[in-house]
Amino acid sequence: MILGVAGLVSGDWRSIDADTLQNAKNLDFKTVQIRADDPASATDDEIARVAGLYEEFGFPMAQSVGNYGNGLCSDEDTERASAIRFVEEMIKFSAKLGCPNTYFRPGSMNKSGAWLPHPENRSEDVFDRLIDSGKQVCRVAESEGVELAIEGGVVSPVYSAQRVRDLIDAVGSPALKFNMDPVNFIGSIEQAYGNTELLNGFYELLPDRILGAHAKDFTLIESLLPKFEESIIGQPASMLDQATFLHGMQRVCPDAHILIEHLPDDKVPIAAKGMKREAEQAGIVWD
Repeated sequence: MILGVAGLVSGDWRSIDADTLQNAKNLDFKTVQIRADDPASATDDEIARVAGLYEEFGFPMAQSVGNYGNGLCSDEDTERASAIRFVEEMIKFSAKLGCPNTYFRPGSMNKSGAWLPHPENRSEDVFDRLIDSGKQVCRVAESEGVELAIEGGVVSPVYSAQRVRDLIDAVGSPALKFNMDPVNFIGSIEQAYGNTELLNGFYELLPDRILGAHAKDFTLIESLLPKFEESIIGQPASMLDQATFLHGMQRVCPDAHILIEHLPDDKVPIAAKGMKREAEQAGIVWD
């Protein structure tokens, strides 16, 4: 497995330069995620420059992520059609750049953000629209040879390991895979304290569909009502069973990119050290 980072870039993919990749290399990362605001505007020269930099540094091209929001599950036809077109452009852009997969964001009916709760997110109508969007973009992904990395979370329409499996089965495309990000699925105190079982549930239900992972951690805030916050890997209050997470990834997807994410640049080195320490204790050797 390869340890990489979703961060250390001041802007979208056009901001990536030699200093960016050298900084990542100095922290022992092997790749840097590609984030795009407007994939349709990418020129061949821009793509060649960034691809050449990755080759120069010996970095395999990483997952790409497009900056779009809720549209793939929207009940507004125009908004959903626009999101589908954006993902299709991301697929074509990723194929040109050499990214093995691009992110598939399920969205939310909450107009304030794609990762915020809404009472309709678990409805069958929302899920059916997401299936239809998935079928449309997967046709392009299959033709371009790019995989789609569906991610989910407890507040989203894709809220459990079973729901991930249901979506993949309903779309019915070999291009649709799962991006393992278990912290997103912590929704109860039982899951927080027993997250080893949650992790193993994903590996049991999706052993042939996991293509990579985002690495982070979480902690339970002491309060009357349950409240969880993301935390830095390897810190005393962090609760994710990183050994089970890493052993599972090694078993089902040994060539995966594990990307540390959701941290400001000054915290990334701390998380990198924490992840490497967790991996060493678990007997994991990075490629």
